[in-house]
Amino acid sequence: MKRKMKPVHPGAILREDFLKEMNLSVTKAANGLEITRKQLSKIVNESASISAEMALRLQQAFGVNAEFWLDLQKKYDIWKIEESGHVHIKPFSKKSEPAYQ
Repeated sequence: MKRKMKPVHPGAILREDFLKEMNLSVTKAANGLEITRKQLSKIVNESASISAEMALRLQQAFGVNAEFWLDLQKKYDIWKIEESGHVHIKPFSKKSEPAYQ
């Protein structure tokens, strides 16, 4: 089932609602998060995902639960796969043979 609207990438939230609002440069934020500028730049430019470790770093730095960041990432990732159309699995029926015996 395809979703109607593209979910927001967590990097966009980080960029618009945190870095811009707090007047933080990518360099300064990366230093505070103890990651490279390149890593953070990829996230805020929406070309890299938020990992569990990064979600915890963001939680500690900005006070927003790690689950918030991971939920955004999960929704974005699922939408991206659904939109690609690459996954076409036939559903199992109750009468089907067990896959592993």
